[in-house]
Amino acid sequence: MTTGWQLDGTYFEACTCTGACPCLFGGDPTEKTCDALVAWHIDHGHYQDVRLDGLSLAMALHAPGNMTAGDWKVVVYVDDTADARQKDALVQIFGGQAGGHPAALAAFVGEVMAVESVPLAFTEEGRRLGVRIGDRGDARIEAIEGQGGGEARISGHPVAVSPGNDLVVASSQRVSYHGHGIELDVSHRVAYYARFQYAAA
Repeated sequence: MTTGWQLDGTYFEACTCTGACPCLFGGDPTEKTCDALVAWHIDHGHYQDVRLDGLSLAMALHAPGNMTAGDWKVVVYVDDTADARQKDALVQIFGGQAGGHPAALAAFVGEVMAVESVPLAFTEEGRRLGVRIGDRGDARIEAIEGQGGGEARISGHPVAVSPGNDLVVASSQRVSYHGHGIELDVSHRVAYYARFQYAAA
């Protein structure tokens, strides 16, 4: 069942893959499995009459093999500044119950291990993005330099968190996460960021 909602903002992801991430194209992760942190910051959004402007959500993810095979294990972290109605709206949207593209992503999830409210500090300074997830995790990424000092971008990739938007290719300065059996402590691995626009189908 869908209802009236819309979100737009910035998202980024950082994972354990090395080199150009094959997961974007339906290939197997370079490390055989994939552990990742994904974060979304909402510039403007609503779920029915509930405003969601300025809130963030993050997800720690473990995929046991090819991303398209599903069976992901995830832990969801909701911005602790969200009130009860806002938290419920975010969980409904990103859990897939409200339809739209998040529902397509949620179809790959085999187990939601936990949903927690924590302080989420999302930062975006030019080509540097980051998120701190309470005392659970921290990710810092920076865009790589493309031709002529511009951004390197990927478009049209079939496995997309943010369909219709080019991905800016980045590298993790550091990604650290420990919780619920997912352990991440890497640097100089694959990362991306992009704008996103989600809405009820």
